[in-house]
Amino acid sequence: MRGLGCARLPVPRMRIAPGQTIHVGGFMQLTGFLVVAPSTVTVGETFQLGLKALCKPYFVGSACYRVIPQLVGRYNVSPRGITYMDNVPPDWKGRVELRGEAGYDGPTELVFDGKQGTFPGDKRPIYRVQGLRFTEPGLKFITVRDPNTGVSAVSNPILVSEQPPAERLFWGDIHSQTIFSDGLRCPEELYSFARDEAFLDIFALADHSESLTDRQWEYFVGVTNDFNRPGSFATLVGFEWTNSKLGHRNVYYPGDAGPILRCTDPVQGQLSHVFEVARKHRALVIPHHSANVTMGVDWSLGHDPEVERLAEIYSIWGNSERLASAGNSRPIRNLGGEKPGQHVLDALKLGRKFGLIGGGDIHDGRPGDDLHVHQNKPEQYKDLWRQGVMGVWAKELTREAIFEALWNRRVYATTNVRVYLEFSVCGAPMGSVITERGRRPIRVRTASESPIAAIELVRNGGDWLRHQPNQRDVVWEVEDRDFAAPAWYYARATRADGEMAWSSPVWVEL
Repeated sequence: MRGLGCARLPVPRMRIAPGQTIHVGGFMQLTGFLVVAPSTVTVGETFQLGLKALCKPYFVGSACYRVIPQLVGRYNVSPRGITYMDNVPPDWKGRVELRGEAGYDGPTELVFDGKQGTFPGDKRPIYRVQGLRFTEPGLKFITVRDPNTGVSAVSNPILVSEQPPAERLFWGDIHSQTIFSDGLRCPEELYSFARDEAFLDIFALADHSESLTDRQWEYFVGVTNDFNRPGSFATLVGFEWTNSKLGHRNVYYPGDAGPILRCTDPVQGQLSHVFEVARKHRALVIPHHSANVTMGVDWSLGHDPEVERLAEIYSIWGNSERLASAGNSRPIRNLGGEKPGQHVLDALKLGRKFGLIGGGDIHDGRPGDDLHVHQNKPEQYKDLWRQGVMGVWAKELTREAIFEALWNRRVYATTNVRVYLEFSVCGAPMGSVITERGRRPIRVRTASESPIAAIELVRNGGDWLRHQPNQRDVVWEVEDRDFAAPAWYYARATRADGEMAWSSPVWVEL
């Protein structure tokens, strides 16, 4: 089936010379910009900059730009009453300035003239600027500024290295719902938004499987494979197994196909069967919002360490790391709130070797975005938080490399900010299980456009060490001298504005 605005269309691109002014483009007041750069590049390597002008959120009709008449129908109003919103001024025009740090070699101006957008007829100021590079190594940022209003924004940090890194940092969200269950927009629209407006590298649908027929599942798989583009955009075939008694879990396959499992089926509704199918296909099974009373995870009801290797620690529902009373500033507040004993830390203390990811679990048709907090309906949306994303350390941007990195837990969670984060113990990166009987050097490298206010090292489930650098670029090295027993460690970073990141743990065995 095909819905309104479902076509997969590329963002317009233009090759330019360094220092050139680019002309790329009725008005809603400009409030800011979304400026997205790759997190890792090498000296002299050309890259793209994702740029989107922002305004106050507003409700729109049947597509993601204003149309007359406005159509309120199945594709843009969900069963929950969620209505599609946007925060890009529909016909804004203007000139913006681009400034980079030492070694920046690229355009210095960009003119939006109403000829941009992500599909025919879309005049919104959304663009991928090409031909940028840095000629010097180091941590870099790019600033975009509107000279008329002074409105400006800074990109995420860009680590420029002299030699190609063994792994690069990619960003993704693999948890979104569609109109086929209780969300908004069709699969094509969600993939297009994730790629062309949120500027994500990785995306996957994880819709409620009990809402899908076999034919619809074939359609979902087909769309997912159509959008997979090695080197530019990686997609995963997946679904959500929505068993509220045994815990909601998402299932992701490593290749281009896999069977759908529905919790409403007497056999497929058993957790042991989910694990059995996952082992057969080498799929990942990922629990989420585990700390919730109504739809959380009782860790005693089942676990398979072979395939249940990750946990979604953060999403729009909140932070499932630990209790609010233990310092969690974003606890789950909906559907009964949080339940002691079901947090991710509880699972780690039980010996589960979970890597940590952030996800959206969005239902408003905007993966990688946060407008759901402005919805009028349903009432419970007022108690949601901004969505999460994951940073993945992978060898390349392909489905195979991304899945390999997830399988080996080289991934971390954030509250939808692209905080740069490296974490290692004895030189082994996040997600590793190592054997070491001697000294345990621990290294954290983190950076962000907002200063890093605090870094906490968690050891065996307890807050162990704390560092308060209040800097945009931080390297922190410590050593655990108590190496007589096994231990596991992870890092929790908090920015000055309260946004957070969690590394996956490293486990040290004797």
